[in-house]
Amino acid sequence: MNMGQQKSEDRILRSIQWVSLVMTVIFVGAGFFIWGTSVAQSVLLGSLLVNGSFWLLKRDAEQILGRVSTSNPDMVRTVQRMERVRFIFKFYAKLVVLGLLLYAVSTRMQLNMIGVALGLSTVMLSVIGVVVSGGRKLYSIQSA
Repeated sequence: MNMGQQKSEDRILRSIQWVSLVMTVIFVGAGFFIWGTSVAQSVLLGSLLVNGSFWLLKRDAEQILGRVSTSNPDMVRTVQRMERVRFIFKFYAKLVVLGLLLYAVSTRMQLNMIGVALGLSTVMLSVIGVVVSGGRKLYSIQSA
């Protein structure tokens, strides 16, 4: 992978994170003004969980790429397999921890499940928005 492609991927991931942050602020504000504190807190909780998970996933992927790229050329296949297993284990472990965290918080405070779902959707909506925007830019460059 060349340096230009790496910077482009970093830019895309940063864009997704920024768009998600902006959407969180908008959704929390709208939830507060339209439905009240419970919805705003629920949106914030869902958004914090999903954005934290996205950030950890991004960090894990970067670590895997770094380990594989710096491994001994004779051991690349072995390192790839080992890193794949480690990634899957960490992914599911984090998923369980996030689920338990959501459960623990929901037993301590009243959550609005629509608000939580809206907060959890911020990363997905950000990915869709950034990809559609990037695709539109790519299409306009190619058609010019």
